[in-house]
Amino acid sequence: MELQKTAEELGIRYLLVSYSDLLGTSRSKLIPAAAIGEVCEKGAPFAGFATWLDLTPADPDVFALPDPNSLIQLPWKPEVGWVAADLMMNGKPLAQGPRNVLRTSIARAASRGYELRTGVECEFFLLTPDGQSIGDPFDDQRKPCYDQQALVRRYDLITEICDALSQLGWEPYQNDHEDANGQFEINWKYSEALKTADRQTFFKFLVKSMAEQHGLRATFMPKPFTKLTGNGCHIHVSLWDPKQNVNLFHDHTDEQGLSKLGYEFLGGVLHSAEALSAIVTPTVNSYRRLHARGTSSGATWSPNTISYAGNNRTHMIRIPDGGRFELRLADGAANPYITAAALLEAGLDGINNHRHPGPPSTTNAYYASVPEGLRSLPDNMLDALRAFQSDTILTAGLGREFKDSYLKLKHAEWRDFSSYVTKWETDTTLDC
Repeated sequence: MELQKTAEELGIRYLLVSYSDLLGTSRSKLIPAAAIGEVCEKGAPFAGFATWLDLTPADPDVFALPDPNSLIQLPWKPEVGWVAADLMMNGKPLAQGPRNVLRTSIARAASRGYELRTGVECEFFLLTPDGQSIGDPFDDQRKPCYDQQALVRRYDLITEICDALSQLGWEPYQNDHEDANGQFEINWKYSEALKTADRQTFFKFLVKSMAEQHGLRATFMPKPFTKLTGNGCHIHVSLWDPKQNVNLFHDHTDEQGLSKLGYEFLGGVLHSAEALSAIVTPTVNSYRRLHARGTSSGATWSPNTISYAGNNRTHMIRIPDGGRFELRLADGAANPYITAAALLEAGLDGINNHRHPGPPSTTNAYYASVPEGLRSLPDNMLDALRAFQSDTILTAGLGREFKDSYLKLKHAEWRDFSSYVTKWETDTTLDC
């Protein structure tokens, strides 16, 4: 009854009980606030086969059990609340449920006294409603990053989103026009990994909804335009002792400000990078962003090599300042829950096996030849899936049920993509 009481106090009439499926799509039921008490006890029933959970029509219902701590009142429609839910089936957590996977990883870290805290930078484009063009025809600079004029032309929408985040208590701290025409980013304060994943999921819903109210279409698609920079989702990572509220990654005596534990965690992420790519760059389109030949601005701002550096944006991992690192690999299609879980499991493996990454690179990875012994990121989604398939580290952490379900759906996605004949093929081989 806690959620029902809170809803009454806030004037919420309906609640969106929401979960994320394996492909990162948000699924919801709209529940009258007067009925939410029973849903909190039993969960809201869903036909699992109807969404991407690798279930069959013969399987029993999955029940979405709301987490009252995740409640968010819609800033643009305050009579509606959004609440993240954990998936249950036959009275047990659904093993491949993305939020359940993250909860399991968090519990494993907590048993060792660790708490993962993350902050995300979600880049997005504002397009025409048909999704074919940049929404602002005057946003046409060759190097549009931080373009003041284009930013202010979108002042009403960007500040509406930022004000909403302030209202929700997320502590937003900057808004900017990103490196592609029509591309923006809004940043808010980091938090515990589950809260950040919930917020990231809601943020995408919020941005798309508010953009629609302004006659625009927002997309987090990794690479919507061939010649423009793609949508990354950079993740800032630190590990904490929650009892003492101490950042375990910080070491002021280190040149980069990172502790031995931080380097080992980072080393684990590098060690599992190929398999991790199947999770954090999860679509066919993701590899258009990673392996773009170039953009009109002059740089893709996306990694190609499995490497790390100090404050150098051309590598997979950057250490911008002490006590944290930035993973630049992930993109806008990544499922927030699975991404955080996979990142945590790779890092814990690094700690367990003392995987120090060695000295940071000082090269411009976009132009320098790949040094001998340095690995490249997968060329495509199939290569990443094969790396994940043969992996044992993430399998142990994320669970066999999740891995089997995820690979089944993603291999089907690859086969579906491979069956299409593209314009490039007809342009280059029609007269062969």
